[in-house]
Amino acid sequence: HTRTAAQVFDLPEAFVTPQMRSRAKAVNFGIVYGISDFGLAKNIGTTRAQAAAYIDTYFTRFPGVKAYLDRSVEEGAARGYTETLFGRRRYLPELKSRSYNVREFGKRVAMNAPIQGTAADIIKLAMIRTEEQLAPYGNDAVLILQVHDELIVDCTATLKEEVAQKLDAAMESVVELSVPLIAEVGWGENWLDAK
Repeated sequence: HTRTAAQVFDLPEAFVTPQMRSRAKAVNFGIVYGISDFGLAKNIGTTRAQAAAYIDTYFTRFPGVKAYLDRSVEEGAARGYTETLFGRRRYLPELKSRSYNVREFGKRVAMNAPIQGTAADIIKLAMIRTEEQLAPYGNDAVLILQVHDELIVDCTATLKEEVAQKLDAAMESVVELSVPLIAEVGWGENWLDAK
């Protein structure tokens, strides 16, 4: 998000403020949801004109993202569905609707489903890999929860570093992409402390 803020605000990363990073984060996530200038303005507390400028600057700096999103909508309309990297489909009858609002919703889904769906596929594969890695520990190290892109493991204090290494390796190696998957592992007495 800091890198995106530096690009959008045309500054070196060292000069990006927390507010700039927060706005860039909202733009990053909003873009893949097909957010409008109205929606972005509401989310970050700015004017529609300023939000539109953020979106325009983002697409100018990252034209490949715009091309990808447009292609996702076009392919979704032509095929009637989009796919994750693993071939899981999200059918899109909304793109053929006579209702403008329903079609616009379908466009947002067509943009988002391949990205969000692929992320969901990856975390599910990571859960399977983690379970396999933790099996030898029995009840001393157990996968207990998944929240978005996080896996929560309950383990004994004596195993925390060993289990953390296995969890990190399982998550980073679960799939090979053109960019590396980077996992961050933390631990604590509770989920908040582990962050």
